[in-house]
Amino acid sequence: MENFPVIDLSKLNGEERASTMELIHDACENWGFFELVNHGISHDLMDTVERLTKEHYKKCMEQRFKEMVESNGLEAVQSEINDMDWESTFFLRHLPASNMHEIPDLEDDYRKAMKEFAVGLQKLAEQMLDLLCENLGLEKGYLKKVFYGSKGPNFGTKVRNYPPCPKPDLIKGLRAHTDAGGIILVFQDDKVSGLQLLKDDQWVDVPPMKHSIVINLGDQLEVITNGKYKSVMHRVIAQTDGNRMSLASFYNPGDDAVIYPAPSLVEKEAEKNQIYPKFVFDDYMKLYVGLKFQAKEPRFEAMKAMESTVTPGAIATV
Repeated sequence: MENFPVIDLSKLNGEERASTMELIHDACENWGFFELVNHGISHDLMDTVERLTKEHYKKCMEQRFKEMVESNGLEAVQSEINDMDWESTFFLRHLPASNMHEIPDLEDDYRKAMKEFAVGLQKLAEQMLDLLCENLGLEKGYLKKVFYGSKGPNFGTKVRNYPPCPKPDLIKGLRAHTDAGGIILVFQDDKVSGLQLLKDDQWVDVPPMKHSIVINLGDQLEVITNGKYKSVMHRVIAQTDGNRMSLASFYNPGDDAVIYPAPSLVEKEAEKNQIYPKFVFDDYMKLYVGLKFQAKEPRFEAMKAMESTVTPGAIATV
């Protein structure tokens, strides 16, 4: 199998721009995942975020996780667990309004670092959306406008720790799924592996790499690109040793954004006859909550059945 795509974003500024754009296009079309280096986010900041995330887990969440494991009898399981994941998490919302002040036990320096990190991630997400537009032949800013809705995009970070698991063959760190949203940026542990994607019916490791940002595409981009780019099933395998950190930041459409295939891509792809639905993003999320760990196709079908109720909205200009 080909090597997992790793893309050096700094090459966009020189003679290798065209070949780098081709690498991004190929990764979007054939993998749904790729890893970015030289992405513009400070390595010192990433080191600080990693240190503070691990300290916060040790101080505030490790004992809680151990109590959860004990109360559910997870250390003694004898058969596969299919209704929960071996992870400790909390969610930081950045846009449209931050919830950082509402999260208990966060130290001020952690809040400050995460706020700065989120600014860099938002900039990178919007840069990637514009690069996708360029590769797809869409006008610059098209994807950002579609995502905007009336109040701007939803953007937040799921902070996860995957502690050592005594029975990784019986319980997943995170069960297989596609992501519901737009573009996802993952800052993952560079020492403890576990993230895998499904490619050609085989599970492929996403390699841990120092100071990289992993990008993956969500269901909304599959719809907007009319299937040109697809969201991909992925999972996290729990490990018997080592605590794996993962910060997954989701740059998603606004709640009232109307999602539908870009008309120019429908024309170009007409011969494939792949017709995706038109829907309001929040309606899709309400459906997704109950069906996250199932195939995406029935979700698209369910939204198609609701399609007649969606009022086509003009794309906001930002």
